[in-house]
Amino acid sequence: MPGTATAPAPGRTTADGQQAGGRSATIAVALCIVTILLAVLDSNIVSSATVPIVRDLDPVHGVDRIPWLIAAYQLAATAALPLYGKLCDTLGSKKVFIGALATFLTGSALCGMAQSMGELIAARTFQGIGGGGLMSVTMVVLRQLGTAGSEEGEGAKAKGGDRKGSIGGIIAGAGMALGPWLGGALADHAGWRWIFYVNLPVGIAVLIGAVFVVKLPARTARHRIDFLGAGLAAAFSTALLLVTEWGGEDHAWTSPVIVGLAVAAVVALGLFLWRQATAAEPILPLSLFRLRLMRYGFAVQGLVGVAMMGSIVYVMIYLQVVRGVAATSAGLFLVPMAIGMTVVGLVSGRLVAAGWSQKTFVVSGTVFASAALALLTTLDTDTGLWTVRGALLLMGIGFGQLIGQLIELVQDTAPPAQLGVATTGVRFFQTLGTALGASLFGAVLTRVYAAKGPGGTTSDIGRLTGAARDRALDAFVSSTDVVFACATGAMLLALILAIRLPGTRTST
Repeated sequence: MPGTATAPAPGRTTADGQQAGGRSATIAVALCIVTILLAVLDSNIVSSATVPIVRDLDPVHGVDRIPWLIAAYQLAATAALPLYGKLCDTLGSKKVFIGALATFLTGSALCGMAQSMGELIAARTFQGIGGGGLMSVTMVVLRQLGTAGSEEGEGAKAKGGDRKGSIGGIIAGAGMALGPWLGGALADHAGWRWIFYVNLPVGIAVLIGAVFVVKLPARTARHRIDFLGAGLAAAFSTALLLVTEWGGEDHAWTSPVIVGLAVAAVVALGLFLWRQATAAEPILPLSLFRLRLMRYGFAVQGLVGVAMMGSIVYVMIYLQVVRGVAATSAGLFLVPMAIGMTVVGLVSGRLVAAGWSQKTFVVSGTVFASAALALLTTLDTDTGLWTVRGALLLMGIGFGQLIGQLIELVQDTAPPAQLGVATTGVRFFQTLGTALGASLFGAVLTRVYAAKGPGGTTSDIGRLTGAARDRALDAFVSSTDVVFACATGAMLLALILAIRLPGTRTST
C-alpha cells in the first residue's frame, strides 16, 4: 500500500545498508593501514635520531646505551608475537588490536616524556610490547575484514576482499624503507620527542575509530592460553636476539656472556618445542608445519628477513662511509625501493585476485630481489649513485611481490581457527631472520675488513687520510660486496624453496 514501509526480505540487505557497510569497511581498512605504518615506522625510526637523544638525555654515557635503546623495542615486540597470535584466535582480533594499540600509545607518551636514557629504554620496551602486536594483529584484522559479513563467502574474496592483507604488507614494506628518513627529519626540525608524540593524535583517532567502526565476528568458544609456551618462546627469541646484538660487538663470540646466551637459547627452544608437542592448546601448533606451503612460507619469509637486513642497512652504511652522503640524504635513496614495493605489490595483489597464481609472484619476487642484490655486489668506491638507486628500485619490485603474497599464502593455508598464530608466525620468522642476518653480515664485514684493511676497525675510517684512507675505503667496499653476496645467496635459497611451493591457491 502507498505510504507503507516494506521490510527487506530475510537474508537480503537494502542498498543503503550495503553502502553504509561498504563505507564502514573502507574506513576500517584505512585505520588498519595507518596502524601498520605507525608500528613499522616506530620499529626503525629511532636509529636516525640517536645523536640528538644522547645529546639531550645523557651526553657523557648515553652513547654506550644506544644499542639498548635501538634493541629494546625489537626485543619486546618479538618476544610478544607468539602470544598475540594465540590471543587473536582465543579472544578475537578486534579486542587484541585495541589492547595492543592502547599499549603502544601509552608507551609512546612515556617515551616522549622520558628524562633519562634509562627511562627512555624502559618506555621503549613497553612501547615495543604494543608495537609487536600492531603489525601482526592488524594483518589478521585486515584478513577478517575481507570476509566478515559476506553473503558470498569465497566469492567476496575473489572480488578483492583478500587483497587487503596484501596491501597491508606492502604498506609495511614502504614504511620500513621510509622510517629512518622520517626519524631524521623530525629530529632535525621538530625535536626528537616528536618522534614519539606524533603517534598520539593519529593513534588515538585510530583507536576511537576501531572501537566504533571495525566489525568482526565475536569469539564464543572458550580456549586455554599456553602462557608457559609463550614464556619459553619469549625466552628463546630474547636470548637469540641478544646473541646477535652483542656478539662480536659488545662481547667476543667466545665470551661467557655470548656462550651462556646461546646455550640458554638452545635450551629454551628445546623446551618450547617439547611444550608445543604436549600442550593441549599450544601457542604455535606444530601441526602447522605438516602443511608443505606453511613450512616453505615460513622459511622463505625468514630468508627475506635475512636479505632485507643485508640490503637496507649496508646500502646506507656504504653511502655514508664510502660516498660521504649525509644520514638524512642517504635515507632518500630508499624512496625508489619504497615506490617499487608499493606499486608492484598493489599490481600483483590485483592480478592474484583476478586469478593469477600467488606462486608466480613469490618466485618472480625472489628472482628480482636476487638480481638486485647481485647488482649491489659490484659496488665500488666510484660507482654511480644512480646505479645504487636502480638496484634499490629493482629490490623494491622483488620484495614488494614477496611481502604481500607470502602473508596471503600463509593465511590462505592456515585453518580458520589458527589464523592468528599463522599470521604472527610469519612475522616471527621474518624477525628472527633479520636478527640472524644482522649477526652474520656484521661478522662477515668485520672479518673481511680486518683481512684487507690498513688495521684498526671500520670506526677508524673517518680519521684516516691519504693512502691509508684509500686502502681502508677499498677494503670496506670489498667487505660490503661480500655481505651483498651472502644476501644474494640467501635469496637464491629462497628461490629454490619458492619453486617448491604449490602452484595453486589454497582455499580456507
